[in-house]
Amino acid sequence: MPTSDEDPSRGTTTVTEPVAGRCAPFLDVQKVTSGYNRVPVIRDVSMQVGLGEIVLVMGPNGAGKSTLVKTITGQLGLLSGQIHLDGDDISGLKEERRAARGIGYVPQVGDVFPTLTVVENLEMGAYQFPKRDARERIDEAFDRFPQLRGLRHRHARTLSGGERKQLGIARALVARPKLLILDEPTANLAPVVATAVLNEVVLSLAGSGCAVLLIEQRVSLGLAVATWGYILTDGSVRLADSAPALRQRPDLSSLFLGLKDSQDGSADPGTPSGR
Repeated sequence: MPTSDEDPSRGTTTVTEPVAGRCAPFLDVQKVTSGYNRVPVIRDVSMQVGLGEIVLVMGPNGAGKSTLVKTITGQLGLLSGQIHLDGDDISGLKEERRAARGIGYVPQVGDVFPTLTVVENLEMGAYQFPKRDARERIDEAFDRFPQLRGLRHRHARTLSGGERKQLGIARALVARPKLLILDEPTANLAPVVATAVLNEVVLSLAGSGCAVLLIEQRVSLGLAVATWGYILTDGSVRLADSAPALRQRPDLSSLFLGLKDSQDGSADPGTPSGR
């Protein structure tokens, strides 16, 4: 894994050098320890996400994935370590200031306002921008998700699971984040819809240059679109490798769940939604 060097001029660590074959990190998490009431849940976690990359984080229940996400977004403070975004140390910034720096977040639940219409949901994502700018951003969202344009006056609670997930992602994209964190975007979706969300929406985001950090319980589907993956167990990174290399590992499931793949190879080690 990449290492970091001391910068004597600033007294802080520099941004991690990229691994061969990976682009420079836009998000650089360096030896981060975090938890609740000063009790660590994740320990010395290091990971990177570059622009245009889809980085998959997987692991069982209690692995610390939710704690990691909350730490990156600023909902939880650090006990130790550093977080850099585009070369700047954001370790001490509040959640709203990190969002202003380009971090978008789509939670597993609560990603839309069910009693509001589609367009009202997008307006909520654009509330902090001037009206003309907000309209442009909402139009961009409809261009990216044309299916939503025809549903603009439908209440979010009446949408299908796939449509709701598109809306949740579209609302986050109104702020034009450079890093988008997707927390289990296929949860509770039918397999065909889940595949479409990852293959059509997530791949498109990375193709447009967005850095994507994907927390996904359907590991086989996640690895099919990811460029890099991290296995998180007991609050620590157990394994990091390219997605193609991880797909080829026959022991992938046993690395963190101790399960064996089914005979048809369809067993998904990430089916339990580890947090």
